[in-house]
Amino acid sequence: MTTIPTRDGKHIFLNDWGAGRPVVFCPGWPLTADMWESQMLFLAQNGFRAIGYDRRGFGRSSQPWSGYDYDTFADDISDIISNLALSDVTLVGFSMGGGDVVRYLGRHGSQAVSKLALVSSVTPFLMRTKDNLDGVDGSVFEGIKAGLTADRAQFLADFNTYYFGTNRDGSSISEGVLSQTLQMAYTGSLKATLDCVTAFSETDFRADIAAIDVPTLIIHGDDDQTAPKGATGDRTASMIKNSIYRVYEGAPHALYVTHKQRLSEDLLAFARG
Repeated sequence: MTTIPTRDGKHIFLNDWGAGRPVVFCPGWPLTADMWESQMLFLAQNGFRAIGYDRRGFGRSSQPWSGYDYDTFADDISDIISNLALSDVTLVGFSMGGGDVVRYLGRHGSQAVSKLALVSSVTPFLMRTKDNLDGVDGSVFEGIKAGLTADRAQFLADFNTYYFGTNRDGSSISEGVLSQTLQMAYTGSLKATLDCVTAFSETDFRADIAAIDVPTLIIHGDDDQTAPKGATGDRTASMIKNSIYRVYEGAPHALYVTHKQRLSEDLLAFARG
């Protein structure tokens, strides 16, 4: 088991595969490093060092009572990079993890980072407010927290429908994938699972995005029912100068499964470029 210490005395679990230039994979909510297994294996087999980690509160990392905010998540990435003495890093963030990597750049700068990839990201600001009318109504997130509090296990099982798009014609997600996803989700603490909903819905990343100064790849499905493309991918791409924006036609949120080979190849080409 590989772990690194954090500045506040906690520990973060890592999968660290391969050798070469590092690619650090940040997971989505409420999952772990294992969600990235296909992409990490592919990049490690093609000359890169693939590093995935469990966000604090989930999986094999520490599960403290508090600290589930994006400044802390960004500091955890900084501690990973520092403890492993990484440089020339490609940061990859999925969904909630898009916020982690963007806040890392806004808070710690790009000295150790050469590239950024955002996959189905929640950026730039998910919740609808007076100055963010394209966002999602706050009642949606209150409903998520209410469902988790009432029956987390069943809520997450039902959530898979929209996450993988199994309510769409032609969906072919295996029972094994659905089971593995729930196994990962159930390893998180309920407190972390709830607090992260507040974090990813209420955090405004617009200032962080304005400061991005590294080549950026944005990938989003145009049938994403979890982080709708119009409120997220489209706006993020418009805000990052010279970014590469790839839209996967008919794709849901969980691209790392539903489009795993295409995503793996796109990430490899970007990291190599």
